[in-house]
Amino acid sequence: MPGFWVAAGEWFTLLRHELMLFAASLFLLGAIDEIAIDLTYLWLRLTGRARTPCLDEAQLLAAPLRGRCAVFIPAWREERVIGATVAHALRVWPQGDLRLYLGCYPNDPETMAAAARAARGDPRLRIVVHDAAGPTSKPDCLNLLYRAIAADELSEGRRARMIVLHDAEDMVDQAALPLLDEALESVDFAQLPVMALPQKGSRWIAGHYTDEFAEAHSRTMVVRSALGVGIPGAGVGCAISRNWLGKLSRRRDDVGPFAAGSLTEDYELGLRLAALGARSRFVRARVTGGRLIATRAYFPNKLKAATQQKARWVHGIAFQGWDRLGWRGGLAARWMMLRDRRGPLAALLLTLAYGLMVVAGLEYLAVTAGLIAPPPLSPWLVTFLWLNLFAVVWRVAARAVFTAREFGWAEGALAVPRTIVSNAIAIVAGRRAAIAYLRTLRGEQAIWEKTEHDDHPALTSKRSDLQPA
Repeated sequence: MPGFWVAAGEWFTLLRHELMLFAASLFLLGAIDEIAIDLTYLWLRLTGRARTPCLDEAQLLAAPLRGRCAVFIPAWREERVIGATVAHALRVWPQGDLRLYLGCYPNDPETMAAAARAARGDPRLRIVVHDAAGPTSKPDCLNLLYRAIAADELSEGRRARMIVLHDAEDMVDQAALPLLDEALESVDFAQLPVMALPQKGSRWIAGHYTDEFAEAHSRTMVVRSALGVGIPGAGVGCAISRNWLGKLSRRRDDVGPFAAGSLTEDYELGLRLAALGARSRFVRARVTGGRLIATRAYFPNKLKAATQQKARWVHGIAFQGWDRLGWRGGLAARWMMLRDRRGPLAALLLTLAYGLMVVAGLEYLAVTAGLIAPPPLSPWLVTFLWLNLFAVVWRVAARAVFTAREFGWAEGALAVPRTIVSNAIAIVAGRRAAIAYLRTLRGEQAIWEKTEHDDHPALTSKRSDLQPA
């Protein structure tokens, strides 16, 4: 019997070693990828190409729009937040050339009533009611709004210049509209940063979005824009040339430019425009005083809602993106696509890594009990583990710095332990997305899981960095 335990222990040690070597190798590849982004970003900063300009807000706001602007907001059961969104947008964007198109459903009168009350008779709000009972899907509702503006253009004899996408829970920046209007002078698609605001009642779940968006929209998107590859739409705070949106619609037999079967139609929109030759740019700027011109919003603050949203993103970007968009473009574009689609692999590796931590604990107990001898580590594994340790410290420190730059050092310090929360949600979301994708391979339709919104920054915060100057 002792011989059995010795043999079992040896096999256990061997399996653990090989799994650690496998995980450490792939983690190191991911670390090299991240460090390449970091070094590119640092080079752009040193050469001045990643400089965030500081604009004169008064001068920016004084400039009239160069043409009609239509803002699309799809909504389904958003009565708790849509009023704040509409009232705030109409107040801080007083331009007469603005039109707010709100997509609603006949079986959701509460959302329509809340929006109408908030508008207070402002003729710039147009509520467009779907002919089908809701919900359908976000891209389907966006296509409804596109057909509505096309009909308005025919009746008024005036074509819009740009379309801006927003969600029902967004708090827009007063300088965003003129900045996007200016950006479309040189590009066809422009994306503003998104700020996931901290929430006092959800420092960990909602807070992990704060860290991820602070890093991605300060570093990754800046690098992506500088490389000249397609900018994926965030679905909020992005402006598209009306002419290019029309080109996409004509390719879909004029039913609308948004991919009805996609779970991440905003992401797909940006890449499809780039594939057709549209020029895109990530627009990051501040106003005098330091406020970042960005879309601000509260993200899910409960674990279930966060995993549902992240699973939809992984399903749409990684699985559907591979199927629907394939691999196109040059080396830089394919690099960015590979980064976009690594979610399922990252979830698998994180699961393995945390599992190995449990195994290491069991192994320590077995060594302490004298069941097995202390297992030796190969030189390759030791080297990989040290390199990965350095990469983890570097990455967590960088995320803390990016978070602290926008939200202060208290939030920056919380970004360090919140990495564990981010990893845990990524694991659950990756598993959920993989199961959903396998169901579609069996012929089931991809299900759109709506994110619920209960709060709005314009209602609950008086902080100066959230309010327009």
